[in-house]
Order: sequence, then structure tokens, then C-alpha cells
Amino acid sequence: MEYLHEEIKKESRKLISIGSPIIATQLISMGLNFTDTVMAGNLSALDLAAVAIGNAIFMPIAVFCMATLIAINPIVSQHLGARRFEEIGKSARQMIWLILILTIPAFFLLRNLELVMSLIGVTAEIIPIADGYLKAISWGMLPLLVYAGFRYFSEGLSVTRPAMFIAGSALILNVGANYVLMYGKLGFPPLGAIGTGYASSVVNLFAAIAFLIFTASFKPFKRFNIFARTSGPELEYIREIIRVGVPNGVSSSMEVLLFATVSLLMGTLSVKAAAAHQIAINVAATMFMIPFGLSMAISQRVGFSIGQGSIEKARFRGFIGIVICAGVMCLTALLLFLAPEFIIRIYTDDAEVAGLAISLLFMAAVFQISDGLQVGAFGALRGLKDTRVPMVVNFISYWVIGFPTGYLLGIHLNYGPEGLWIGLIGGLTVAAVLHNYRFNKLTKPKNSIHQFE
Repeated sequence: MEYLHEEIKKESRKLISIGSPIIATQLISMGLNFTDTVMAGNLSALDLAAVAIGNAIFMPIAVFCMATLIAINPIVSQHLGARRFEEIGKSARQMIWLILILTIPAFFLLRNLELVMSLIGVTAEIIPIADGYLKAISWGMLPLLVYAGFRYFSEGLSVTRPAMFIAGSALILNVGANYVLMYGKLGFPPLGAIGTGYASSVVNLFAAIAFLIFTASFKPFKRFNIFARTSGPELEYIREIIRVGVPNGVSSSMEVLLFATVSLLMGTLSVKAAAAHQIAINVAATMFMIPFGLSMAISQRVGFSIGQGSIEKARFRGFIGIVICAGVMCLTALLLFLAPEFIIRIYTDDAEVAGLAISLLFMAAVFQISDGLQVGAFGALRGLKDTRVPMVVNFISYWVIGFPTGYLLGIHLNYGPEGLWIGLIGGLTVAAVLHNYRFNKLTKPKNSIHQFE
């Protein structure tokens, strides 16, 4: 028993050591959007609206591409566990080809969405500025995916601090680039909200170059010969990243679209409801960065165990991570229960909005644990390179159960914002139960690890 306690403590320390910089990186990344929003808001309501609309359209596309590239994490972690160093380098080189494959349609799609905005009813005066923002940020799509791909590659090898430092530098650069391009400084014309898009592209280029330099110069990576040789596309490797990554990208996009759809529905209820929801969902999203960062570390630890040929270690490390995710979210739930007024005061002084936001924060506290359990288990399954069934589970949980329940209660039966949030809670809870059930089933000792190859 004492040995087990020591192993639990050892694994917990390792997981937190890997996961903490990823959490910081995610929080800093949220800061990029925050500074864009604040600086656009200081220009005009029109610029703020254009950035909000543009970002709402940009994010599902970017999330799908980046979440697809997350597949490199379990792939290289399994190779590392098996000490297949040459395969790690090959996987990285083939990931570059996939980045190009993803970038081309994403780039042209972002540059041709004006008609789509008209069709969904975006206010006419917002469309030209939002379209300009999307065209500007499209130039940063390739460097964004290069940065994301090599960041996930590095995290799959348990090297997580460089992304944190690069993201921190990018945040500082983002403020400066926004100031220069939005307001027209240092000889540049004032570009307003469109300048925010160009600033994001500049920041993405900086982050990509910085990560490429790090990857090429980091001594422990030399043995992988990532840039020492070149190779054309090899379908075997690209297919593996696509097989693991595309279902992960679809899953992440479905979740983003669910919350975006609920936000739109809030706007049909009232301005106050939409504002309260935005506050509560922003708080919940910030809290979510903690288990999300840990889930990336869980993927690495589970993948490394599978590479070592130990299903028992994969099971042990996966469930330790899931328990830590749930434990962290218990603490955040407690914070939301005990100090909602303090949190809301950061966002608004409007008494009606604050009252409604507080009630939603109580509901957010309820789904904190479900959120921690589902993202932890999802990360563990990703470490097994099992992403197709979890994609189906997420579709059922979010779009067959969660959204219809929320729509029925919130819109059809007139329970309002709370009814919509009950749907979110229901969807997350079903996903939590099913993801954990699947991880438990796949890692039982009788199962062969070859099913995860």
C-alpha cells in the first residue's frame, strides 16, 4: 500500500510538472483574444462587433485545424516510449505536409466568407470590416498551424515550457502590434479592427519562427533528425495523423459550435441574458483551461505507457490524471459557489445582468466536475490514439442530448438562460460518463495493446 501511495504521488507530480506550463500557455492564449477585444472596444462599437463576428467565424476553422494536429502528441509519445527515435523525426516531417494540406483550404475559406455573413444575417455595416479582419488574419493561418503543430509535437515529448515562454512573448508583441496597426502609429495607416487581424498574423509568424528555431536548436531533439533530412509526402504517416487527428478536430469543433449556438440563442432572449451568459461562459472557459492543459499531459503519459508496451501503466496514469482533473474542478466549483459576487463585479456593475450571471455561475459550478471528468478521459483516450468513438460520443452528448434538451427547456418551455444551461450540463455529464466508461473498458488488463496501434 505504501508503494502504491508513492507511485500515485510520483505520477501526480510528473503530470502536474508537464501540465502546468500547458495550462499557462492556454491562459496566455486567452489573453490574446482578451487584448484584441479590449483594444477594439476602445476604438468603436462597430470595430468591436466586427472583431467579435470575425473571431466567431475564424475560431471553428482554426480549432478544427489545430485540434487535428494534436494527434502528433500521442503519436510521438508512443514512439518515445518505444524508443523509436527515427519515427519521431519522420512523424514531425510528415506533419509539416499535413499543415500545408490544412492551410490551403482554410486560407481560401477565410477570404471568401462575405456572402456567408450576409446569409446568416450579420448587420450590413459590420460585414466589410469583419470580412477585412478575416482576410487579414488568413495570412497568419500557416504560421499559426506551424506553431501549433510543433508545440503539440514538443508537448508529446514532455517538453512544455518553451510554448509558455513563446506565448508570453507573443502576448506582449500582440499589444504592440495592435497599437501600431489599429491606431496608425510608426507611419502605418490606422486600420481599426482590420489591423487586429494583421497584428494576429504578425504574432503568429513570430511564434512559428520562434518555435522552429527552438526545435532545430534544442539538443535533446537532435537525435530525431527532424530537419537534418528532407522527405516528400509519405501517405502512411500522413494517414496516421489524419486518422487520429480529424476525429479530434471534429470533436473540438462540435463543442465550440455548441457553445457558439447557445450564445446566439441567448441573444434571442434578451440583451441582459446574452450579457450574463457571456460573463458566465467566459469564467467557465477560463476555469476549463486547467483540466484542458492537464488533459494534454494525460495524453502524453498514456501514449508513453503504450509505447513502453504497458497497458497497466497507461490505465494507472490515465486514471490518476482524470482524478486530478476532477479534483481541480471541485475546487473551481467551490470558488464559484462561494464567491460569485466577487467574480461578477470584475465584469459588470449592472444589477440585473449581475443577478442573472450569478445564477448561471451556480450552474457552471455544477458542470465543473463533469467538464473535468470528460476532458480528462478524452485526453486519456487520445493517448491511446482512440478518437473516432469519442467523436461519436461527443456528437451524441452535445447535439443529440445537450442541445435539444437546452432548446426545449430554454426556448420552447420558456425557462430562459437556465434552461439552456441545463442542456449544457446534461451534454457534458453524458460525455463524462461515456468517455470514462470507454477508457476503463479499453484499458482492462485482458485487452491487448495492439488494438491501439
